[in-house]
Amino acid sequence: MRFILRLFGWLFAAGAIVFVIGAAVAGGLLWHYSKDLPDSAQLRNYEPPVMTRVHAGDGSLIAEFARERRLYLPIQAVPKLVIDAYLSAEDKNFYKHVGVDPEGLVRAAITNFRNRAAGRRPQGASTITQQVAKNFLVGSEQNIERKIREALVALRIESTYSKDKILELYLNEIYLGAPAPGQGSYGIAAAALNYFGKSVHELNLHEAAYLAALPKAPTDLHPFRNRERAIERRNYVIDRMVENGFVKREIGETAKKQPLGVNPRTVSPNNIAAGYFAEEIRRELQDRYGEKKLLEGGLSVRATVDPKMQLMARKALVDGLVRFDEARGWRGAIQKLELSARDWGLAIGELPVLGDVAPWRLAVVLDVAGDGARLGLHPLRETSGHLKNDRETVTLGAEGIKWTRRARVSQAVAVGDVVYVEPMENRPGQVRLRQLPEVNGAITVMDPFSGRVLAMVGGFSHDQSEFNRATQAMRQPGSSFKPFVYATALDNGYTPSSIVLDAPVEIDQGGGLGMWRPDNYDGKSTGPRTLRYGIQFSKNLMTVRLAKDVGMPLIAEYARRFGVYDDMLPVLSMSLGAGETTVMRMTAGYAMLVNGGKKIRPTLIDRIQDRWGATIFRHDQRVCEGCSADKWADQREPRLIDNRDQVLDPLTAYQMVSIMESVVNAGTATVVKSVGKPLAGKTGTTNDAKDVWFVGFSPDLAVGVYMGFDKPKSLGTSATAGQYAAPIFRDFMMAALKDKPATPFRVPAGIKLIRVDPKTGMRSGGEGGILEAFKPGTAPPDSYSVIGAAGDGLTPFSVAPGGGRAVGSGTGGLY
Repeated sequence: MRFILRLFGWLFAAGAIVFVIGAAVAGGLLWHYSKDLPDSAQLRNYEPPVMTRVHAGDGSLIAEFARERRLYLPIQAVPKLVIDAYLSAEDKNFYKHVGVDPEGLVRAAITNFRNRAAGRRPQGASTITQQVAKNFLVGSEQNIERKIREALVALRIESTYSKDKILELYLNEIYLGAPAPGQGSYGIAAAALNYFGKSVHELNLHEAAYLAALPKAPTDLHPFRNRERAIERRNYVIDRMVENGFVKREIGETAKKQPLGVNPRTVSPNNIAAGYFAEEIRRELQDRYGEKKLLEGGLSVRATVDPKMQLMARKALVDGLVRFDEARGWRGAIQKLELSARDWGLAIGELPVLGDVAPWRLAVVLDVAGDGARLGLHPLRETSGHLKNDRETVTLGAEGIKWTRRARVSQAVAVGDVVYVEPMENRPGQVRLRQLPEVNGAITVMDPFSGRVLAMVGGFSHDQSEFNRATQAMRQPGSSFKPFVYATALDNGYTPSSIVLDAPVEIDQGGGLGMWRPDNYDGKSTGPRTLRYGIQFSKNLMTVRLAKDVGMPLIAEYARRFGVYDDMLPVLSMSLGAGETTVMRMTAGYAMLVNGGKKIRPTLIDRIQDRWGATIFRHDQRVCEGCSADKWADQREPRLIDNRDQVLDPLTAYQMVSIMESVVNAGTATVVKSVGKPLAGKTGTTNDAKDVWFVGFSPDLAVGVYMGFDKPKSLGTSATAGQYAAPIFRDFMMAALKDKPATPFRVPAGIKLIRVDPKTGMRSGGEGGILEAFKPGTAPPDSYSVIGAAGDGLTPFSVAPGGGRAVGSGTGGLY
């Protein structure tokens, strides 16, 4: 008995010693692995990288900017079906364990032992908490030390955060693969959109199960490359959901019979031809908030773009550029392919293609016979992002090459030629030959009362050139600047009946530069004329004389007020538009004429919200008086207080609108008259016709159009804005105002409409008179007088040296 007691004592002592040593060793290891552990409290303020999204005015998505395509979803907004799917796939005991799951460890060990000979991938035993620890704090290095640290951090996380918070972090952080190129999905919200084009609330059982299957091996479970493997793993998740009691067995069996149903969405600004618009917004956001905030800040941007108007604007611009380009004939194929030893489908499929020129398609000529040719089309992309292998062919006939000035198809194309073609309406399988225009241009459409840019196209193709000719191209506006000269005059004592001499003028440029002798476009002068005539027929000589009389410093100040130039050189050549500005600035300036002279700031963005929904930028800065009332108590109706600057007298603004209507009705832009609605504007053609402009407006839309070569050169010896730019404006307005009533321009209170003689500006009681707008206290003159006349009114008047020094070699607009 004594021996037994001693034995038990010895064993107890030995056990105690072993326990103490083991505890010490365990404590030492715990201290060793814990001493450099990251602080789990840093998760409290964690803000995952969330993509910035840009929505059009109608709510449609036009662009996303991100390093990781992620949308953050609070756990309260995650449907139970999705949570059940992930718990079944990843950690069924999540709400029971303390961060590490002993049951899961044992189960994984047994399973891996049984599968050791089958060569299957070992089953992991990491809990969701451990995966959060790995993703956020520990790293993904595969070794025993990292697993121990992961477990320790998981225990800390569990003691610091609620289960729901841990699950929220997990569901928003995990990488779930890319169903199509460029669609890497982080978090369940982005994955639901990218894989199925749905929000998480719209997912059904088999879709949620597939997304829950992805975290283990998103690449191996690709829905198109490894479809069978993906279905197998999805069905495994459904079985676990049934086993865990989340789903009834018969419902699970039905779901397992469903196809994957993956249909990657296509989110591209090119869907509404908004590439230039989206890129301009990207630049503004980056300038305003920096690249990190842009790509990771989760901004929600409401853009001003109207998708319908954007498409109208692009069509009008492209049609105008193509009209100009095709009038100069066919330049030939883009390149040539050797097809003798190659599959033509593979050969053309390897070529880069412009994605924003639809309905144009790239094609290769397969054979030419008689007066026709058979062409193979560049394959379209499947929703997976891969090229289709459909070998689609079309026919090019005599009708399709009519514009090329070639008598036969064989004279225009040959076998192997790579060309662009466009399907012909009502002729299935027939195409028209197209070529990418060398000339380029821009169009901007603006709400004149708010400055909201409703449409903007900065060139023929954003895929071809990202250079935005609406905002980045600095070009001479030519005669389209003249309305600001005349507006300055009308705002400073002149009337529409004021007479200016249209006669030769010479200006000493000083410094040995000689005399500058501007001329009218047609080389003729017509003598004394009213201000209306000077704008209506774009008279350079009248404009220079008027600018001299008004004073260039004052005109420069008005140009600054209108935002056309920041600091215009006050020399006479600037009155003809010799300075450089942008289409956006010119459109905004004209908008201030039609809106009654109110200052506007052009904007492509209505509002920006941060990731939490708080508004951090709003374009409309007007104060709403009475909008914050708690309830109705017979108070005055809420009203918006418009505190914007008045850059021009509203009565002066209307006088200019009235004068510019005559440009459309009987002046240099009569081509626009066919729209059949009240419109006004001004043409602008620079020296040597290097640039042509038309900027104009309806009562509710301001539109600027520009056309020219990127490397300036003449558009033609007889080219004018009325011939090339005005038709683009016409085509856009024809579409935009198609279903709108013919609304006249608003006449402000105080304007008097008096009939005058269009030649003398004096009152007219007979036929041939026109209604002219006069401010209170002004009226047609009782006697005839001419501004700018010298002596007999025919002698050229001279300006002293330095008074009208030209700028460089260009002297601005002609017509």
